[in-house]
Order: sequence, then C-alpha cells, then structure tokens
Amino acid sequence: MDTKEKVLQLMKEADKAMRPGEIAEAAGIDKKEADKIIKALKNEELIYSPKRCFYQAT
Repeated sequence: MDTKEKVLQLMKEADKAMRPGEIAEAAGIDKKEADKIIKALKNEELIYSPKRCFYQAT
C-alpha cells in the first residue's frame, strides 16, 4: 500500500473531516507530503472539503 492509498484509507475510517496536520500525524508522514497527497486526492475527486482547511473522503 503506497502512502496515497494509506491516507485515503485513513480518511475513510475517520468518518469525519480532518485537517492536514491531523492526517499527517495519523499517517506518520510529513505535513508537506500530506498536503501533496491531499491535493492529488482532491483533483481525483476522492476527497472533498466540507469547510476551509478540512478534508473528508467522498
């Protein structure tokens, strides 16, 4: 499982909107890497932002 899949799975299991820092900490990765992954997942429409700076799996 690559990091992108790990982040997506984590967000699906959380079942709530999370901040990038929370995602990075829970996944055990750097915040900058989490930001890149979040941007990629958002472009693929696998996650969305219910409010500013929070992200949730679709």
